[in-house]
Amino acid sequence: MPHKVHPKIFRIGMTRTWDSRWYSRKKEMPKLLAQDFHVREFLTGELKDAGLDSVVIERNQHEVTITLNVAKPGFVIGRGGAGAEELRKKLQKKFFGKGNVKLNIQEVTRPSLSAPIVVQNMITDIEKRMPFRRVMKMGIDRIEKAGAHGVKVRMSGRLNGAEIARTEKLASGKIPLTSLRADIDFAYGIARTIYGTIGIQVWIYRGDIFEEKKKPTVRGAGEQKDKQKVRTES
Repeated sequence: MPHKVHPKIFRIGMTRTWDSRWYSRKKEMPKLLAQDFHVREFLTGELKDAGLDSVVIERNQHEVTITLNVAKPGFVIGRGGAGAEELRKKLQKKFFGKGNVKLNIQEVTRPSLSAPIVVQNMITDIEKRMPFRRVMKMGIDRIEKAGAHGVKVRMSGRLNGAEIARTEKLASGKIPLTSLRADIDFAYGIARTIYGTIGIQVWIYRGDIFEEKKKPTVRGAGEQKDKQKVRTES
């Protein structure tokens, strides 16, 4: 039996880092982890139409900084920043109380190479009763045109309203799941239809990430130099 590992967790410390960046005492850690989970769950529902890629949460003694990576930042910011301020107040009231909350919004330059955004688009199409094969092929075409090296899409459930649930998979290019230097973005989601729920999984291979050592100078010949990450793209 194969041992399946989440593609992102598998590469933590190599080509990826944590989305929650803070330190706490042992007694407080379960509470803060649960809070991070509920914050992400709330933001996923609130920013469903904005193309949410990831939520990075950083904490210190004085404030909590939440960074949103979205495909449509204007949808979140609103006119004159009113939308972002309203969202910040909702977060503070619902989760942090009197704590100071800072909200940053960053744009995802290539949303077609973001697995969470692709999954959300597929969920929207499936819930509009579009044929699942058409949704899968359209998604793969968009990802390939954006410059991906490989993509794999899997859907499970009562596809097209069939009486018996099944799993369908389409793939293009290569997906090196066992290579640690491979930059693979993975996401999954659930489309809720009148026939039941349909699970969607997407893997996107965006190239390899190598570590390059800088050549030592005369002054620091004996010192270890910083490493710089370089992405290879074709």
